[in-house]
This record gives sequence, structure tokens and C-alpha cells, in this order.
Amino acid sequence: MDMSMTAVLRSEWIKVRSVRSVSLSLMAVFAATLAVTVLASATVGQSEAANADYEPLFSAFYALNFGQIAAISFGATAMSSEFVNGALRISLSAVPRRGLLYAAKVSVIGGLTLAVGLITSFATFLVGQMFMGEYAIGLGDPGALRAAFGGGVYLALIALFAAGLTMLLRSAVAVLSTLIPFLLIVSFVVGDIAGDVARYLPDRAGQLVLHQNPDGNLGPWTGLTVTAAWAAVALLAGWWSLRTRDA
Repeated sequence: MDMSMTAVLRSEWIKVRSVRSVSLSLMAVFAATLAVTVLASATVGQSEAANADYEPLFSAFYALNFGQIAAISFGATAMSSEFVNGALRISLSAVPRRGLLYAAKVSVIGGLTLAVGLITSFATFLVGQMFMGEYAIGLGDPGALRAAFGGGVYLALIALFAAGLTMLLRSAVAVLSTLIPFLLIVSFVVGDIAGDVARYLPDRAGQLVLHQNPDGNLGPWTGLTVTAAWAAVALLAGWWSLRTRDA
């Protein structure tokens, strides 16, 4: 029996809630980011702010580096749940239209991460500034509101990037073992070597929205668009895999 988009969306939402690892990874986006924010701001926040090269806006969103790991985990585990115990065959028997099923999964993953990401981004900024004393900035400062909103969008895009790759590779483990080391290590090494070219990597480009005045040829929103392009390519590759390969 063919199902409407609303029914499929509801079904995908139930899957996210019912699979413990998936729901926990979504909650970790907020929990991990806020925990790191409180720890870093309360212990070294003001001492770091006294440094000459301190960038108050970008530093306010430092903890998003940890939140993005949870966002990747959510995107990957939410998509990979279809490859456990033949779940994809069951899903396709209920929703034969593969495009409808994929669109619903992507919409739920992206929508949930965007909602949690926006809450996380604004919360990490506001809570972190409570510990900054005379160095605190507010949402009214130049670029702050844009960075808080853009941080939430960035988390959603990075989750969708992971989701698309997971559908392509059909393995959350493969995606997590590739993307997380890349973001934590390789991206920084490439950035030091390649210079401006590294700004087009998905994480480096997207995080430009967190800077008050980004250097280089990409602006805050242009950088976020580059990350969106990476996510779109990954999602298209995932759709190709779902459409052409056996369940």
C-alpha cells in the first residue's frame, strides 16, 4: 500500500524515537555542546579572552566542534538503521516509492537536527557569555545573531552530509570512522598546508558563519552555501545508491 508523505514522515519520526542510539545521538548534540561550553567558559574563558589574537565571536561557539560530532552520529545512525536486520526491505514493502521514503528520511533528519541545532547554537552562546565577565558579548553585537542562527544551520547540514554518505556506503561505522577523524585532525592539517583551498572543505567553509569578519574569498553565508553543496552531493549519491541497488 502506497503511503502519503505525511504518513511516511510520521513513520520516520517514530523510528527516530524508538531506536535508542539514534535518539541519544540527537540529544547529545545539545548536551555535549552545552557541557563543553560551560566547562571551557568557566575554567579558561576569561584567561583566553586576554590574549591578543582572541576572537570573541568565534570562541563563543568553540563547543560546536563537539556538537558536530554528535550531529554526524545522529545523521549516520538514523540512516543506517535501515540496514539492520533487513529493515530496508520492510520499509520498502510499506513504501514502495523509494524517492518518497528517502525524502521523508532526509526531511526528518534535517528538520530535527535544525531544530536541536538552533536551540544548541543560541544556548551555547548565551550560557557561555554568562562566564565571560567584562569580555562578554551579546546577540546585539556585530555578527552574533547571524553566527547563532548559522551555527544551527551548519549542524543540520553536517548531519545531512553524514546521512547521505551513510546511504551511499550503507554503513554508519564507515562514515563515523572517516568523517570524525577528518574533522578533528585531517581538516586542520590540510588547512595549514593548503591555505585558501581548505576553506572549501565542508567543515571549514560552514564554520565561516561563526566568524565576525572571515578572511579570504568566502563570506559567512557563502561558506555555509559551500557546506550545503557538499551535503547536496552526498544526499544525491545516497539517492542514487538507494535507487539502483538491491535492498
